Amino acid sequence: MFWGLSAALDLFEEYLNMSKRSEESCEEEKPNEEPKIVQINILLFGSNDPRHVIKTMAKMYAHKAKGTTPIINFYVVDGCIETIARHIALLGIALESPESMNLRGKVHLFMDVYGNSLLRASSYQYLVGKAKSLFKMLTDDECRERMTPFLNFENLKYRERDGLENAFRFWLPKEGHIFHIQEYWAARLRKLMGVRYDHRDGAFDWDLNMVLKDREGQQICSQEYRHWRETGIAFTYPEYEYSKPNKTLAVGLVRNGDKYIHRGYVGDMQTGPFSAFGLLSADERLLQSAHGQNDYRSTDVTERNLLELFHELSTETPYEHNLKDSRRYGSVKLLMGKTLLYNECDIDAMHDYDKPWIHIEGINIRFLSSEDVFKLRNGDEFWSNHFDVAFVGYNYFAFLKDSFIKVLKKKCLLILETKLMTTARNEDIKLFEEKLMNYAKVNNFTSVINYSALNKKHSILKYKRKMDAEENCANNH
Repeated sequence: MFWGLSAALDLFEEYLNMSKRSEESCEEEKPNEEPKIVQINILLFGSNDPRHVIKTMAKMYAHKAKGTTPIINFYVVDGCIETIARHIALLGIALESPESMNLRGKVHLFMDVYGNSLLRASSYQYLVGKAKSLFKMLTDDECRERMTPFLNFENLKYRERDGLENAFRFWLPKEGHIFHIQEYWAARLRKLMGVRYDHRDGAFDWDLNMVLKDREGQQICSQEYRHWRETGIAFTYPEYEYSKPNKTLAVGLVRNGDKYIHRGYVGDMQTGPFSAFGLLSADERLLQSAHGQNDYRSTDVTERNLLELFHELSTETPYEHNLKDSRRYGSVKLLMGKTLLYNECDIDAMHDYDKPWIHIEGINIRFLSSEDVFKLRNGDEFWSNHFDVAFVGYNYFAFLKDSFIKVLKKKCLLILETKLMTTARNEDIKLFEEKLMNYAKVNNFTSVINYSALNKKHSILKYKRKMDAEENCANNH
């Protein structure tokens, strides 16, 4: 919960690549085509965060430059309404007007809200102002049309809209809006560790060096991982102080007069928010290591990747990274960011952050009801043959039935997230991956990549529908 366990994907590019592989299987070459409009529907089934939406939006300008005009309809479904509220807030940061803040400030703000249990005062102040703006947007259609016309809440039930309102109100600094994240984190950590709690530093090192680094977590440094496991603060810089509770991590909100009851913290406490943006990079200079020590932390890789995506969202031009802008903290022992005492009512927003969001032409984002989880898995007739791409989060695979396939088009891309980037035993990882592969096989899917020929583990598995050669060529032509 709260963040995905696989890297952010340009899902439009993934769809095009799948289509090209299908075309290559035809005997005749497909004639050159004029620039074309490609419209696709993408289902995010429990993705836990908006990473795929952000990266897909950021890369749209590159597809346009190649002569393809994408029109992309995202359908986001999650069983927890507070997670949807967090989705919206993170999208709001990514698409914040450049007039409101500079690029690096926006990146550090996003990293704070995305991956830290405690926020800097400036980030908390922004979240308060943004909550007011999001509340207006949710309750006033004219305001939403002015700010974010590409967001659509029509599928949400009234109780779910009320849930969003509760979340946005809870983020405001009022006396009854209590979220003692440090206490919740410490108590849950003690419970999860059990008898190992007094030796937790050794357990943290084992989980990182013997488990995650043996999978795809090589870029995570020991210092940042241990600090996150202990405090819930993943992304730190020495000059910053962390003192305000990140209320976007609260779930199960129930209003009780002027106060709120909630479930405390119930998210991930073993992997961390490093997978989405912090493990891979097109800039290989940030992935270098020497004598077993990374030159750069996963935090630094996350910063660099977000700088690229947010630059592209704002300017629709390629990003060139100056390596001098990245701090080489991989092997440096840092005084980790301080955590301070705070007063819930000691701050209020100076700004409302109600400028129109950056508009990306050809993007529509529709948030679905939690009831649609069951309609989709049952292949409800309303959604029949609707989606060109479906991404299924690892913790939502249990909801799938064979009838789910009915909502996918014949020429579709199915992406299944594995449990690779968890600290589960290798036997459990393998068993879960076998379940994914068997589900695809039973429902007449074939892998986009020949996984059996690759001697590596995978955080996602990509599949396409099996079609005989004649039907395949006919569809492509």
